[in-house]
Amino acid sequence: MGADPCSSPAAADGPPGAPTPVAGLWTTAFARVWAGSALSSVSSRTLSVAYPLLALAVGGSPVGAGWVSFALTLPVLLFYIPAGVLADRVDPRSLMLFAEIARGLSVVSVLLALALGKLSLPHMLAAAFLEGTLWVLYTLAETALLPSLVPEGRIGAAMARSETSSHAAVLAGRPLGGLLFGLAPAVPFAMNAALFLGSTLCLLGRTGKARPYGGRRVLREFSGRSLVSETFDGVRELSRHGFLSRATIMTTVTNLMVNALIMIFLTGSAGLSPLEVGLVLAAGGVGGVLGSTLLSSAEPGNAILFTQMWIWVLALSLPAMNAHPVLFGLATLITGYTGARNNVAVRTYEIREVDRSKLGRVASVQRLAVYGAVCLAAPLGGFLVAAFGVHDAAVSLFGVMFTVAVAVTLARFLGWVPRFGDGDQAPPASRPAS
Repeated sequence: MGADPCSSPAAADGPPGAPTPVAGLWTTAFARVWAGSALSSVSSRTLSVAYPLLALAVGGSPVGAGWVSFALTLPVLLFYIPAGVLADRVDPRSLMLFAEIARGLSVVSVLLALALGKLSLPHMLAAAFLEGTLWVLYTLAETALLPSLVPEGRIGAAMARSETSSHAAVLAGRPLGGLLFGLAPAVPFAMNAALFLGSTLCLLGRTGKARPYGGRRVLREFSGRSLVSETFDGVRELSRHGFLSRATIMTTVTNLMVNALIMIFLTGSAGLSPLEVGLVLAAGGVGGVLGSTLLSSAEPGNAILFTQMWIWVLALSLPAMNAHPVLFGLATLITGYTGARNNVAVRTYEIREVDRSKLGRVASVQRLAVYGAVCLAAPLGGFLVAAFGVHDAAVSLFGVMFTVAVAVTLARFLGWVPRFGDGDQAPPASRPAS
C-alpha cells in the first residue's frame, strides 16, 4: 500500500487505545489535522476570489459580485458566537468533518449548475453564505481540537507551524483563484472540490478520540441552555485572562489600522499596474509567512504586545511620510511579520491556559472582535480618503496608532496597567486539568 499523504513519516499509529507516539512536534494526529487545515485554508482563499468573479461573469453585474462577497463575509459577524458554543458542546473533529463535506457538496452544486447553464445569483449567494458559515465552524472546531493533539511542551511550535500554513494560504490562494478562473470559470471550483475531499480524507484518519454526535444528540446538548448565557461564559472566561484580554484589544486596533491602510492604498492605486498592486497586497502575506516560519515558538506575555504596538507605529509612519507604493508594501510586510508572532502567542496561550471546556467560546469572542474590525476597515479607509486624500489619510492612521501607543506607555509608567514583560498566568481555577 502507498504512504498516506496526510500522515508524517516521523510517527506511526500504535495499537488502538495506545498513547499517540511523539516524534518532536509531528504526532500522526497533528500531522493529519495540519495537512487537512492547510488544504481547507487554500480552498477558502481561492473561493473568496472565485465566487465574486463567477457572479460577475455569469450575471455581468458588479452589484451582484459585491453581494456575493458580502455573503461570504457576513457569517463572520453572525455565527462566530453560536459556532463557538457548538464547538464546546459537540466533538470538534466531527464538526470539522461535517463542515468539509458540506463545503465540498456546495462547490459541487455550483459546478453542476454551471455545467447545465442553470447557475443563478440566488444559488451563488446561498453557496457563498454557506461557505462563509462553514469556514467559521471549521476554524473554531479546529481550535477546540488542537489541545488534545499536541504535546504540552510543543504547543508553541505547533501554533507557529499552523500560523505559517494560514499565511501561506493567503499568499497563494487569492492569486491562484484568479489564475484558475482565467482558465475557465469551472476550474477553481473543480480544484476546490478536490481540496475539500483531500481535507476530509485527512480528518478521517486517527486524529484523536472522536465522539460522533447525531442531530438529536446536538439538540439535547442545547436543550435548556441559553445562547446568551453561554456567550457570557466565554466573555467571563476571556476576561479572567489579562494577557488574552489585552491581546484582543490590541489585535482589534491593529487589524483595523492595517486593513484601513490597505483600502487607502487601493483607492489611490489607479495609476499603478496590476503587478505593482499585487506585490503590495502580497507583502503582508510574505511578512506573515516569515514571522511564523522563523519563530520556533512565542511565549505569551505583555512584552510581545508592547513591542508589537510600537513596531506598528513605525510601520504606519512609512506611508505617512510618503504615499509611495514601496512604503505601503514595506508597511504591510512589517505588520504581517509582527502580527504573525502575536497570533502564535495568543493561540499558544489559549491552548495552555484557557479552560478547555470553554475554549471554543473564548476563541469565538476573541475572533469576533478581531474580524469585526476587518469588516469596518474598508469603509473607514474609504471615508478617510474621501475626506482627506490618500497621503493625509495615511497620516491620520499613523496619528491614531501613535496616540494609542503613547497612551498605553504612559498608563504603564503610571501603574494603570501591568508591567510590560511581566508573565501573565491564568487564575488557577480556569486552567485546564492536566
